[in-house]
Amino acid sequence: MLEELARTTLLLRSTRRLSLTPAGAQHVATWREVLLKLDDIGAERDDTALGGEVVFTASELFGRLAVMPVVEQFMQKHPEISVRAILDNRIVSLVGEGVDVAIRLAHLPDSTLTAIRIGQVRVVYCASPEYLEVHGRPEVVRDLERHMCIGLSADSDAELWPFRAAAEHKGSGRSVRVQTRLSVSNQAAVIDAALRGQGIICAQSYQVVDHLVAGRLVSVLAEVSPAPVPAHVVFQANRAKRGARRAFIEHIVTDLKRELQRIEARLPGQ
Repeated sequence: MLEELARTTLLLRSTRRLSLTPAGAQHVATWREVLLKLDDIGAERDDTALGGEVVFTASELFGRLAVMPVVEQFMQKHPEISVRAILDNRIVSLVGEGVDVAIRLAHLPDSTLTAIRIGQVRVVYCASPEYLEVHGRPEVVRDLERHMCIGLSADSDAELWPFRAAAEHKGSGRSVRVQTRLSVSNQAAVIDAALRGQGIICAQSYQVVDHLVAGRLVSVLAEVSPAPVPAHVVFQANRAKRGARRAFIEHIVTDLKRELQRIEARLPGQ
């Protein structure tokens, strides 16, 4: 029927497959633009008054500790907007799962999504002062072999911890296989174990900054910690031009950037 309307061949047919003709490819591109414009018109109509729902995703602990307080401030400012949070440690697809915004801690691959860098998080190795008083401080990475280390794993007694590469080697970092006496599948439980003096952990700055400032945990091996990991707000540009989504993104970019800067400034030794 489409070929009758277009008065040209849109598909090449064989016994094995279908493929687009040049005219067919042009039609696909044109209809895609039309659908995007229709979506924009619907968004403009629905979001003029900043109503509706915004769906965002972030990793579980980062979302709980750093993102949710910022989101709650946004909701107080815009009581007409509802928010649905997907806090999950897997990579949630924006396109495939109907998500408006993702907050990701990673070096991002090239993609058609728009990403705004809002800061960074650091890797921190730390233990309780009581543990270090009994077992001493590790001075070099190799010292971890004689220490009790706590890992984030459900099925292994070892894991790879990132460290800064030695000056004589090129590259930004290296990974060292660390034997773990205790392995736990939940990072919050890993931190709890460290607070109880069970060993040394590898954590991210936002996870332990309050404990470091209060002296409940002490940083070790800071001189060989790897380069910080960037934090980004990621979204589809065509779905964030106006209304609730745009207001949410602007708030998250501004306030979460401020929060990450605050965490960075509070880290001992920074």
